[in-house]
Amino acid sequence: MSSAARRVGALMSSTAGSTPPGQPPLAIGHPPLEGEGSRAPVLRLTDITKRFGPLVANDQISFELARGETVALLGENGAGKTTLMNILFGHYVADEGTVEAFGRPLPPGDPRAALDAGIGMVHQHFTLADNMTVLENITLGTQSLRSLRSDRRAARERIRALSSDFGLAVEPDATVASLSVGERQRVEILKALYRDAKILILDEPTAVLTPAETDALFRTLKTLAANGLSIIFISHKLAEVLAVSDRVVVLRGGRVAGERRTAEISRGELAALMVGYDLAPSPVKAIRTGPPALILENVAVRPRSGMGFADLSLTLRSGEITGLAGVSGNGQAALAALIAGMERPTAGDIVVRSERIRDWGPRRALGAGVGRIPEDRHAVGTIGDMSVTENVIAERYRSGRFSRHGFMRWGAARDFAEEIIRDYDVKCPSPEARIRLLSGGNMQKLILGRALDGEPAIILANQPTRGLDVGAVAYVHGRLVAARDRGAAVLLISEDLDEIQTLADRIVVMSKGRLSAPSARGERTVAQLGELMAGHGLEAA
Repeated sequence: MSSAARRVGALMSSTAGSTPPGQPPLAIGHPPLEGEGSRAPVLRLTDITKRFGPLVANDQISFELARGETVALLGENGAGKTTLMNILFGHYVADEGTVEAFGRPLPPGDPRAALDAGIGMVHQHFTLADNMTVLENITLGTQSLRSLRSDRRAARERIRALSSDFGLAVEPDATVASLSVGERQRVEILKALYRDAKILILDEPTAVLTPAETDALFRTLKTLAANGLSIIFISHKLAEVLAVSDRVVVLRGGRVAGERRTAEISRGELAALMVGYDLAPSPVKAIRTGPPALILENVAVRPRSGMGFADLSLTLRSGEITGLAGVSGNGQAALAALIAGMERPTAGDIVVRSERIRDWGPRRALGAGVGRIPEDRHAVGTIGDMSVTENVIAERYRSGRFSRHGFMRWGAARDFAEEIIRDYDVKCPSPEARIRLLSGGNMQKLILGRALDGEPAIILANQPTRGLDVGAVAYVHGRLVAARDRGAAVLLISEDLDEIQTLADRIVVMSKGRLSAPSARGERTVAQLGELMAGHGLEAA
């Protein structure tokens, strides 16, 4: 038995019969099922079917999760993963099929029943109150607002014990606003464990972590699984799935396309199982860079919200992809807004093809040949209730191509939308369809087509593949490489180091509003880039 398991057992014994009212007992795993072995399923989904009108989102999906097992749930965008999790949590009611937790049927459409059964979830976007302490966030909803100070003392000790046993170091009395991204994720996991979660679902858990934080998370997950916790790991990063899971369940088109033991499948085979065909990696070609397309000289930006920067210099060259790595919230948003013309510099100069520009703004950026792929395709990249046609002309509806004498040329606009739908293989009912009805991958393809129309000289690609499946990722990557090969200067902003290292010809790292010195592809290791992302050694870089 591990030291963590012995410690948990001792804590369970010492708190037996003395747990304060409203607090769950400190435990990992679950009681043995009657008549079943230690590897009996803790979760069983049988023939789950869910329809939304003519669309079959889940079609006869069945799979099991054993005690102490980590199962990765993979699938393209629209494969049915989110619908399946919503059914498991009671947000949706399945049209057919059953869910069993620990040998007992889980009532459909009852989120409280899922929580009471010991099912916890850590969402990609954390659900924490920044102005409250770690202890307050974790115990929120488990105690009366009038609980005695002794209850808080007991809760604090239980949080410290869980933190120590499972490598989730965090100070219970720290305010969440003061924590790093990695520490906030630990709080989310502790919140689930504090509520006696026996099944933990993690949705894209490494999306905003540095490599070091990712490694720490994986060590924690292995410890939790070794002590009986069952884990469902949802991710688009195949290398991580292979590193952390015991078994992989792949969904495609709403059905189970296959199940494999992780030790028995390669990354390429897994990608092919997801998309239904082999994905050949794009060959990395030698590049011949041209003159600078955009130069930022000692620029400062003070955004209305988020981190800005001062005295920042960056050069984007024609025929080159510059990769900007960093953990979210370190100034990348302000830099992207500056290049797109959404923020104006408070100091420094912007030089576009040898011309210093003073009146920088959105229209000037478009006129200077900046093609923009924004970070958030839903909030910034599109307007959900507008049609596909309206969205694809949104940045140039005043041009002579789509308007004349103050009147819109809707025929030309529709022709343009149909052209993008065809050329970028967008799955779309019609150009008149509301864009919010499209999957994330198809929405991103439309934005890509809009941004690359007219062969812009400068391409701002901010998190261009976030949340996309491997097929859509390969498509977006291919388009960006093609734009580079025709001579565009591409700035790729990404939190995914695999993406940066695959695509970028030159890599810089941003941390706390500062940029590292550039390095060529392969010149720095993942560990070295991770250190820079954490802010270590940036001055010497």
